[in-house]
Amino acid sequence: MRHEALYGDRIVRCFTPRPSSFYGLFADSVVARPQADVIAFEGQHWSYAQCADICQRLAHGLSQHGIAQGDRVVLFVDNRPEFFFALMALQQLGAIAVPVGVREQAPGLAYIIQQCEAKGIVCEHHLMDRLPDAATAPALHLRVIVGESQSGVTFNCLIGDLATPAPTVASALVAETDVAVILYTSGTTGRPKGAMLTHINIVHSVLHYQAGMKLNPNDRSALAVPASHVTGLVAIIAAMLLVGGCTVIVPVFKVDNFIALMQAERVTHTLMVPAMYQLCLMNARFADADLSQWRMGGYGGAPMPVATIDALTQRLPQLVLLNAYGATETTSPTTLMPMGQTRDHADSVGVALPAAQIRVMDDEGREVPTGETGELWIAGPMVVPGYWANPEATAASFTAGYWHSGDLGSVDAQGYVRVFDRKKDMLNRGGYKIYSVEVEHVLMTWPGMVEAAIVGRPCPVLGERVHAFVYAPGSTHDDAALRAHCAAQLADYKVPETLTWCEAPLPRNANGKLMKRLLRER
Repeated sequence: MRHEALYGDRIVRCFTPRPSSFYGLFADSVVARPQADVIAFEGQHWSYAQCADICQRLAHGLSQHGIAQGDRVVLFVDNRPEFFFALMALQQLGAIAVPVGVREQAPGLAYIIQQCEAKGIVCEHHLMDRLPDAATAPALHLRVIVGESQSGVTFNCLIGDLATPAPTVASALVAETDVAVILYTSGTTGRPKGAMLTHINIVHSVLHYQAGMKLNPNDRSALAVPASHVTGLVAIIAAMLLVGGCTVIVPVFKVDNFIALMQAERVTHTLMVPAMYQLCLMNARFADADLSQWRMGGYGGAPMPVATIDALTQRLPQLVLLNAYGATETTSPTTLMPMGQTRDHADSVGVALPAAQIRVMDDEGREVPTGETGELWIAGPMVVPGYWANPEATAASFTAGYWHSGDLGSVDAQGYVRVFDRKKDMLNRGGYKIYSVEVEHVLMTWPGMVEAAIVGRPCPVLGERVHAFVYAPGSTHDDAALRAHCAAQLADYKVPETLTWCEAPLPRNANGKLMKRLLRER
């Protein structure tokens, strides 16, 4: 590694040598492993060579319709092969992909299209009614339809006849600091911001995953989270491209189908939220399925209960579970748990990755002593340069190359990082600070618990009281018993005083992030 200057004012540690671009990850594996699987979907498989041919055709078709280097093109496509083909075709052209989760509705989609001045969109046929009209999005000249359609430009028309030779399209020359992808942050409050993921951001993230998870060409990773999210896009798709592995696309996460797919495709690698692992454990098929190839299970977004870790270890002793912590603005990973240490450090999200720097800062922007709590500020070559066409938000969120995460946490003397809460989600009960993650971790140890979240319930005397929303299908709804369970492990002021037993999973936004704002309103 060596220190390098990026974006004018950042000095960060970088890997060297390294791939030069996002598209370079794919192109290198096309040369090295042309006949190996790169995508599997509903029983079909595409080799690197086959995908390169399709992407070349699609790049030519897009260029014929005016898409050029630097143009923004929205991908409004669910987990399916067309997402991958379009993503790589855009990278070949040097255009900027703007993936948007298909749960986004018309107003949010229109805002994103307008804000980045998208020139084109690739959209599934059944989602076309959410697209803005020409008056609302005048820059949107090209609308490519995925699926059957009697009118307009279709995806298949752009690709053309696969039996004929593919037209030649030269790969664009891009700088490492050019923007490759714009991912819009969740926007749980206010308008979403478009984080600019550059080529060097993506390359360093996948190099971190390769080193931390020992990824290799034989890995087959299940894409069970949205491809439009930073985890799906970088931790799975891009990471598999780096090593010449295969992305096994999961169109919809339904536990029965997921377990069957894991077995049929001999999946070796996953990166999911803890609730998805818990749902697998609760499914009857999980006990008997042949999952002997599954060697690596990454997780993030919430703590993994020790009981879940133990149950997974007993059922799949070869499976290595690793906690990871990151964000869109850090192009996915900032920390990763070292192998073999998950069980002993279940309350930690791991240690800073080789190129990452983490500082713990107080509200005045001063570093706090080791082990004390403050806001995590993060720097490194994987941290984005800022937000698209939003200098005010960039200035408010970045200081000297450090991104202000908004997460309260600590780093101990051994380098283990702990994340306690979002700054805005910390409760204050009569002067006592309560971190959500501590209470939620205890709630998750209740038998049958799948999801748990705490929020502050307004109180005229104490300011806030602790209220819990829990989703435990099949479990007895016994407030007193659950409160007693918490009281045995928590200080009395941290125990939820009131509870809501939910009949459905907790609300999440288009990027899968828990929306505590909606819970507070309830």
